[in-house]
Amino acid sequence: MPLDPRSVRGCGTIGGVPAAPSPEPIETCPGCGAVLAPVADGGAIHPGASASCARLFEDTLRGLREEAATDAATAAVLQQADDAYDAQHATPADPGRLRTSLERLGASLERTGVSGDAPVPQVWRTTIADVAADLDVIDLPVLVESWARSVHEDWTATVAARS
Repeated sequence: MPLDPRSVRGCGTIGGVPAAPSPEPIETCPGCGAVLAPVADGGAIHPGASASCARLFEDTLRGLREEAATDAATAAVLQQADDAYDAQHATPADPGRLRTSLERLGASLERTGVSGDAPVPQVWRTTIADVAADLDVIDLPVLVESWARSVHEDWTATVAARS
Protein backbone atom coordinates (compact mmCIF):
# COMPACT_ATOMS: atom_id res chain seq x y z
CA MET A 1 0.00 0.00 0.00
CA PRO A 2 1.56 3.35 -1.00
CA LEU A 3 2.22 5.99 1.60
CA ASP A 4 -0.14 8.92 1.74
CA PRO A 5 2.13 12.01 1.60
CA ARG A 6 -0.19 13.80 4.01
CA SER A 7 0.48 11.16 6.66
CA VAL A 8 4.26 11.62 6.57
CA ARG A 9 4.87 14.77 8.58
CA GLY A 10 8.05 16.76 8.18
CA CYS A 11 9.32 14.79 5.20
CA GLY A 12 10.11 15.62 1.64
CA THR A 13 10.01 13.46 -1.40
CA ILE A 14 12.65 11.60 -3.35
CA GLY A 15 11.80 11.36 -7.03
CA GLY A 16 8.16 12.11 -6.22
CA VAL A 17 7.98 9.31 -3.67
CA PRO A 18 7.43 10.39 -0.07
CA ALA A 19 10.59 10.00 1.97
CA ALA A 20 10.46 8.19 5.28
CA PRO A 21 11.09 10.27 8.38
CA SER A 22 14.75 10.36 9.32
CA PRO A 23 15.60 8.37 12.44
CA GLU A 24 18.62 10.66 12.93
CA PRO A 25 18.24 14.10 14.50
CA ILE A 26 18.48 16.96 12.03
CA GLU A 27 18.96 20.70 12.28
CA THR A 28 17.82 23.25 9.72
CA CYS A 29 20.02 26.31 9.39
CA PRO A 30 17.94 29.47 9.91
CA GLY A 31 20.08 31.34 7.39
CA CYS A 32 20.51 29.14 4.33
CA GLY A 33 18.02 26.36 5.08
CA ALA A 34 20.59 23.56 4.85
CA VAL A 35 19.45 20.44 6.67
CA LEU A 36 22.35 18.91 8.58
CA ALA A 37 23.10 16.59 11.46
CA PRO A 38 23.55 18.65 14.63
CA VAL A 39 27.07 18.91 16.02
CA ALA A 40 27.62 17.45 19.47
CA ASP A 41 29.77 20.22 20.92
CA GLY A 42 27.75 23.20 19.71
CA GLY A 43 30.26 23.86 16.94
CA ALA A 44 31.47 27.12 15.51
CA ILE A 45 29.43 30.26 15.98
CA HIS A 46 28.32 32.49 13.11
CA PRO A 47 25.49 35.01 13.47
CA GLY A 48 22.43 33.84 11.55
CA ALA A 49 23.67 30.25 11.12
CA SER A 50 23.08 27.00 12.94
CA ALA A 51 26.08 25.52 14.71
CA SER A 52 26.19 22.59 12.29
CA CYS A 53 26.16 24.89 9.25
CA ALA A 54 28.89 27.13 10.68
CA ARG A 55 31.01 24.04 11.46
CA LEU A 56 30.53 22.66 7.93
CA PHE A 57 31.55 26.04 6.48
CA GLU A 58 34.73 26.18 8.58
CA ASP A 59 35.63 22.54 7.89
CA THR A 60 35.07 22.96 4.14
CA LEU A 61 37.26 26.08 3.95
CA ARG A 62 39.98 25.04 6.40
CA GLY A 63 42.56 24.37 3.64
CA LEU A 64 41.85 27.71 1.95
CA ARG A 65 42.25 29.54 5.27
CA GLU A 66 45.63 27.89 5.80
CA GLU A 67 46.87 28.89 2.31
CA ALA A 68 45.31 32.36 2.05
CA ALA A 69 48.11 34.17 3.87
CA THR A 70 50.68 33.14 1.27
CA ASP A 71 48.61 33.05 -1.94
CA ALA A 72 46.61 36.02 -3.27
CA ALA A 73 44.41 33.87 -5.54
CA THR A 74 43.46 31.63 -2.62
CA ALA A 75 42.76 34.69 -0.46
CA ALA A 76 40.37 35.98 -3.14
CA VAL A 77 38.50 32.65 -3.27
CA LEU A 78 38.29 32.63 0.53
CA GLN A 79 36.91 36.19 0.58
CA GLN A 80 34.30 35.23 -2.02
CA ALA A 81 33.27 32.24 0.12
CA ASP A 82 33.07 34.39 3.25
CA ASP A 83 30.93 36.94 1.40
CA ALA A 84 28.57 34.28 -0.02
CA TYR A 85 28.17 32.74 3.43
CA ASP A 86 27.57 36.11 5.10
CA ALA A 87 25.01 37.02 2.42
CA GLN A 88 23.08 33.83 3.18
CA HIS A 89 23.31 34.24 6.95
CA ALA A 90 22.35 37.88 7.33
CA THR A 91 21.08 39.17 10.66
CA PRO A 92 19.10 42.34 11.29
CA ALA A 93 21.58 43.13 14.07
CA ASP A 94 24.41 43.71 11.57
CA PRO A 95 23.12 45.31 8.33
CA GLY A 96 26.58 46.76 7.59
CA ARG A 97 28.09 43.28 7.34
CA LEU A 98 25.41 42.28 4.82
CA ARG A 99 25.88 45.42 2.70
CA THR A 100 29.63 44.94 2.64
CA SER A 101 29.32 41.26 1.72
CA LEU A 102 26.87 41.97 -1.10
CA GLU A 103 29.08 44.77 -2.50
CA ARG A 104 32.20 42.58 -2.44
CA LEU A 105 30.29 39.64 -3.90
CA GLY A 106 29.12 41.77 -6.83
CA ALA A 107 32.61 43.15 -7.38
CA SER A 108 34.23 39.69 -7.28
CA LEU A 109 31.76 38.50 -9.93
CA GLU A 110 32.10 41.70 -11.97
CA ARG A 111 28.40 42.38 -11.51
CA THR A 112 26.40 45.19 -10.01
CA GLY A 113 26.18 44.97 -6.26
CA VAL A 114 22.86 44.28 -4.55
CA SER A 115 21.52 46.57 -1.86
CA GLY A 116 21.38 45.15 1.63
CA ASP A 117 17.92 46.74 1.85
CA ALA A 118 16.44 44.08 -0.43
CA PRO A 119 14.29 41.39 1.14
CA VAL A 120 16.26 38.28 2.08
CA PRO A 121 15.64 35.41 -0.37
CA GLN A 122 13.31 32.80 1.09
CA VAL A 123 15.01 29.91 -0.73
CA TRP A 124 18.65 29.49 -1.70
CA ARG A 125 19.52 27.43 -4.76
CA THR A 126 23.00 26.57 -3.45
CA THR A 127 24.37 26.44 0.10
CA ILE A 128 27.63 25.45 1.78
CA ALA A 129 26.12 21.94 2.12
CA ASP A 130 26.01 21.70 -1.70
CA VAL A 131 29.60 22.93 -1.93
CA ALA A 132 30.79 20.37 0.62
CA ALA A 133 28.84 17.56 -1.09
CA ASP A 134 30.57 18.17 -4.43
CA LEU A 135 34.14 18.52 -3.13
CA ASP A 136 35.16 15.05 -4.21
CA VAL A 137 34.37 15.75 -7.88
CA ILE A 138 34.89 19.51 -8.39
CA ASP A 139 37.71 21.79 -7.24
CA LEU A 140 36.83 24.04 -4.31
CA PRO A 141 37.58 27.35 -6.12
CA VAL A 142 35.18 26.36 -8.92
CA LEU A 143 32.51 25.40 -6.38
CA VAL A 144 32.95 28.65 -4.47
CA GLU A 145 32.55 30.77 -7.60
CA SER A 146 29.44 28.85 -8.65
CA TRP A 147 27.98 29.21 -5.14
CA ALA A 148 28.81 32.93 -5.08
CA ARG A 149 27.07 33.43 -8.45
CA SER A 150 24.02 31.56 -7.22
CA VAL A 151 23.82 33.64 -4.02
CA HIS A 152 24.19 36.88 -6.00
CA GLU A 153 21.48 35.75 -8.44
CA ASP A 154 19.15 34.79 -5.58
CA TRP A 155 19.55 38.27 -4.08
CA THR A 156 19.12 39.89 -7.50
CA ALA A 157 15.88 37.94 -8.05
CA THR A 158 14.40 39.30 -4.79
CA VAL A 159 15.23 42.84 -5.89
CA ALA A 160 13.63 42.25 -9.31
CA ALA A 161 10.53 40.72 -7.72
CA ARG A 162 10.17 43.74 -5.44
CA SER A 163 10.31 46.20 -8.35
